Amino acid sequence: MSLAGGSASGALRKQLPTWRLLSQITNQIDRHTTLSEPSASAEIDLHAKQVRTFWLQDKLFHHITQLFAFVVLAALLGILVSLTIEAWPSLKGFGPSFLWTNVWSVPDEEFGALAAIYGTVVTSVLALLIAVPISFGIAIFLTETCPAWLRRPLGTAIELLAGIPSIVYGIWGLFVFAPLFAEYVQPPLQNVLGNVPVIGSWLSGPPIGVGILAASIVLAMMVIPFIASVMRDVFETVPHVLKESAYGVGCTTWEVMRHVVLPYTRVGVIGGIMLGLGRALGETMAVTFVIGNANRINGSLFAPGTSIASTLANEFGEADPGLHIASLFELGLVLFVITFVVLAISRWLISRSMGSDGL
Repeated sequence: MSLAGGSASGALRKQLPTWRLLSQITNQIDRHTTLSEPSASAEIDLHAKQVRTFWLQDKLFHHITQLFAFVVLAALLGILVSLTIEAWPSLKGFGPSFLWTNVWSVPDEEFGALAAIYGTVVTSVLALLIAVPISFGIAIFLTETCPAWLRRPLGTAIELLAGIPSIVYGIWGLFVFAPLFAEYVQPPLQNVLGNVPVIGSWLSGPPIGVGILAASIVLAMMVIPFIASVMRDVFETVPHVLKESAYGVGCTTWEVMRHVVLPYTRVGVIGGIMLGLGRALGETMAVTFVIGNANRINGSLFAPGTSIASTLANEFGEADPGLHIASLFELGLVLFVITFVVLAISRWLISRSMGSDGL
């Protein structure tokens, strides 16, 4: 018994320093916690102040950007309202028949927008028919087959074409392109295709150089840099692994572009084409120089015509107050609506493409 009691007391004495050490550590932790409570509270207050500052900055940034968006909407609405007010005498006098009347007589004060609408739509559509295949070929060459040393200079040159003022295109078209077109292009086209049904009527008339087709070609040259640049940029977003996989199974370059690149970049391509169409619809100076400025509709693409923008440029500065200037404002309103419809169609096409892709 004594031996057992002695061993137990010895073990207890060995454990006493451990208990004292734990007690000291606990007391120090309690004292540190008690001392650090004010500093922890101050740190929490500082953090809360920073959070509130960040919240105020985010809210201010949100309202500023919202104001910018509302400014754009207000400007758009202001343009629409001002055009409607200024065009009201024409809207009231001619009604909806203004859109399909093929008369533009200033002395008789009889005005109709059909010839201008026809010229605007036809030149823009023909410009796209010419520009889209060429832009597609340029984008393919730059992204797939162009040598590395030529890719950057050629791409820069195409982008520089987009910065040339439209009046330069117009002067070049009138004094350089139109004479060459009348001498070397229009007569051979008439000789080869003049007797073909339907197509022959499109190429009839004297070869004077200026006209609907000449304006369409100049417009195509102006929109090619925009469409080609957008296509090149979206083609470069295609992952290389997709194209390399297609090449690995034996696809040609055309098959890769058709079955891999175009489906992947369909939304961007549509956006680029619509950007070019918007540029073509609103172009003024270049078209004014080469379209011929004749307020009539002719079935021949070689015949002079007019567009909404060229009519406004030619007549607005000399228009008399009354129906004439009101009709010009209504032409501007019609062009505004056409542009809006084109943008709405582009948004619908893009949303449809994204929906078909499950995005």
